[in-house]
Amino acid sequence: MNALENLTESFSRLPGIGKKSASRIANYLLSADAVFIQNFSNQLATLQEKIKRCTVCGSWTETDPCPICSDITRDKTLLCVVEQPQDVQIIYNSHEFNGMFHVLGGVISPLEGIGPSKLRINELLERVKTDGVKEVIIATNPTVEGDTTALYIQRLLQEQNTGSEEKVVVTRLASGLPVGGDLEYADRLTLARSFRGRIKF
Repeated sequence: MNALENLTESFSRLPGIGKKSASRIANYLLSADAVFIQNFSNQLATLQEKIKRCTVCGSWTETDPCPICSDITRDKTLLCVVEQPQDVQIIYNSHEFNGMFHVLGGVISPLEGIGPSKLRINELLERVKTDGVKEVIIATNPTVEGDTTALYIQRLLQEQNTGSEEKVVVTRLASGLPVGGDLEYADRLTLARSFRGRIKF
């Protein structure tokens, strides 16, 4: 395997990129400007050094805590729970939610060996207990795994509510999101309707 084939193979491992797309990208880079190639390679080489997970919400950030967690104008009584860091940016860009975020780092999926202990669920329960959260909005994707994770979290929060003076409301994004779809592909209007139409468990 030569250098071009190795590069094509590497690109094809990225999500959403097949063999043909990978080959087009690799061939484009061969004829691209040398300065662009150098900058691009530097960005890739230092990506994991510069960007880490926020110790509060679990999203990607260059500063810790991240800008969203550090923003004093956001409503700290609202906590939106999402699967992955990219979901935070998608919801943030919709300008429909002014609360805080919590990234689980995935969903419960027994077939893939992912149980609750591999997700940031304990950190979520601790934040709800100590940060004055009044409503938890579960925004996992409307898939079997996403729904299973949402129901599991809802049950834990209900148990945590037992005996507590301050009851935390648990809601789920409404049906504006298509079943089997991902937040990553939702448009702003769909997200807006989902937030406005969220329902109580």
